[in-house]
Amino acid sequence: MANIASYHQALKDNSTTVRKTVDEFLTRISQNQHLNAFLAVYADEAKAAANAIDQKLLNGEAGRLAGVVIGIKDNICYADHGVQGSSKILDGFESLYSATAVERLLAEDAVIIGRLNCDEFAMGSSNENSAFGNVLNPLDNERVPGGSSGGSAVAVAANLCHVSLGSETGGSVRQPASFCGIVGVKPTYGRVSRHGLLAFASSFDQIGPFAKNVEDAALVLEVISGSDDFDSTASSKPVPNYTPKSVAKKRFAYFKDCLENEALDPSIKQQFLTVVEKMKTDGHQVDAVDFPMLDHLIPTYYVLTTAEASSNLSRYDGMRYGYRSASATDLESTYKLSRSEGFGSEVKRRIMLGTFVLSAGYYDAYYGKAQRVRRLLKDTTDGLFINYDMILSPTTPDVAFKFGENTEDPIKMYLEDIYTVLANLIGIPAISIPMGKKDGLPFGMQVMANQFQEADMFTYSKYIMDDCCQ
Repeated sequence: MANIASYHQALKDNSTTVRKTVDEFLTRISQNQHLNAFLAVYADEAKAAANAIDQKLLNGEAGRLAGVVIGIKDNICYADHGVQGSSKILDGFESLYSATAVERLLAEDAVIIGRLNCDEFAMGSSNENSAFGNVLNPLDNERVPGGSSGGSAVAVAANLCHVSLGSETGGSVRQPASFCGIVGVKPTYGRVSRHGLLAFASSFDQIGPFAKNVEDAALVLEVISGSDDFDSTASSKPVPNYTPKSVAKKRFAYFKDCLENEALDPSIKQQFLTVVEKMKTDGHQVDAVDFPMLDHLIPTYYVLTTAEASSNLSRYDGMRYGYRSASATDLESTYKLSRSEGFGSEVKRRIMLGTFVLSAGYYDAYYGKAQRVRRLLKDTTDGLFINYDMILSPTTPDVAFKFGENTEDPIKMYLEDIYTVLANLIGIPAISIPMGKKDGLPFGMQVMANQFQEADMFTYSKYIMDDCCQ
């Protein structure tokens, strides 16, 4: 089906059923196991849910997501189902409750079909850090799908479900969306409850949807958004209708520094400028603006997120739940060995970095300074939004790279997030939409809007994707 609306029309016309749709997805999942996108498939439950929803449709009682088949990232809790953050340290753990986002999907009669692979505790830009092996890009199995929500992106790109949920800390939805040629959304911080999301960096994390098109992403985000008594950071602002609407003339900015960055592939730069010229021809104002703080984004992001990760991941200690080392002999060895054996190398690297920047004598020099830079980034971007409605950029500096290509160079890997981390640092919404291809591999365009302006972001992202990126 082209989108959820056409799928619902097919259900209404009796040309398909939810049960038939679920069976087709289960077959495709079985045929594409080599992609390693799913860590668990809830086949029997999905079939039972499909039968129940088909009956609801007959009775005229089905919800807004009736029969929509959804996969969830392995850091989003689903009651009585495993959740591991793709880490050995949560081996065998089952959640006692569902994330608020999952509850809202189920309340609208979505079908949760399985749990999706990701970088361990959402730390990575390639999905090479999972304890359960790499997820393969369906467009080229020798290349990464992006991360950390690689499994979620691949599940949608390979037609293994209608839509999926991922999570964002610094680009973990938008970057894999770019690499896999689909739509990925990071909402405003606080737009979606974090209740039931395994914490990486609590002042950054947000759940966001993947879809084949803007309309489906908008609908899913609308359903999962809103206030929540279980998350004090969830906004109480009303959730508007996110369905893309008619286009008026708007003012867009893009950062000259982004396009002049030496890491940006020339093909992506050229396509971006082509899209800009098309938007200008359509009557929109699109201006290049200075943003001299581009080089501060990655250092600020990694100082703050590793500090928060160091604190959040202290709960995984081998004592309360999850993995416990068989070699431990006392309390101290239980802590040391369980964490050393249970965490992967990238997670341990970030915990140690975070512990260092929070340590006595270095706190003010690193963590305190990074917080001040974060405030400056917010003020600078707020100033831009006085004169412009949205900010444009490439989503990633290049197309998907090959497995192992950046593994030995953490700095090069971290620079994959150079265009995406701003939205997480200052809490604004952002979306990646397919913009073009280089040698058959897709890359995306990013649209950033001011806080809680998702409705405009969706409207103009659909316009750019449909009218300007051809």
